[in-house]
Amino acid sequence: MKAFLPITLLLAALPALAQDIGVLTAETKKTVLPVVPKVVSAMQEAVAEKGVAGAIPVCKELAPALIKEKRKETGWDIRRVSLKARNAERGTPDLWEARVLADFDIRAANGEKPETLEKSEIVTIDGKPVFRYMKALPVGEVCLKCHGPADGLDAGLKAKLGETYPHDQATGYSQGQIRGALTVKRPL
Repeated sequence: MKAFLPITLLLAALPALAQDIGVLTAETKKTVLPVVPKVVSAMQEAVAEKGVAGAIPVCKELAPALIKEKRKETGWDIRRVSLKARNAERGTPDLWEARVLADFDIRAANGEKPETLEKSEIVTIDGKPVFRYMKALPVGEVCLKCHGPADGLDAGLKAKLGETYPHDQATGYSQGQIRGALTVKRPL
């Protein structure tokens, strides 16, 4: 009978675990997601004022700075990741994130709205429980200016992107596709 005790305890804990995930998800979204509209708004303003090439620093510098500020404020690991990273040093997903991004693509292909796609889970990392959260970042109209089909990008913009991101893989998207995700790791 003792062999079944851990399974029984696990089953008994499932409702509380589900409730904890719900609470953690809500707290995480409330804390982290306000960064996204700030970046989109800043990008729209920069494109209007400086043109598309002049707006590159918003994604390269402002978005990471806003995320770094949230990291410092919360102590959480917060990043933007993509299966087609523009900046491989910052945006390459780990295995869990790559699986979730691939799942987001499948779910979107099956009709789910990309802006609604998210994943929350409690995992074990180095023997410790960690809450993981990811929110899909779909390609908006302003994003297409730098992330759309490569053959549609202006030659000057291509040159600036090549100079800024020598290993850029982040083109070829259409509006509504999943560009990547905002990802969070919270120690518990």
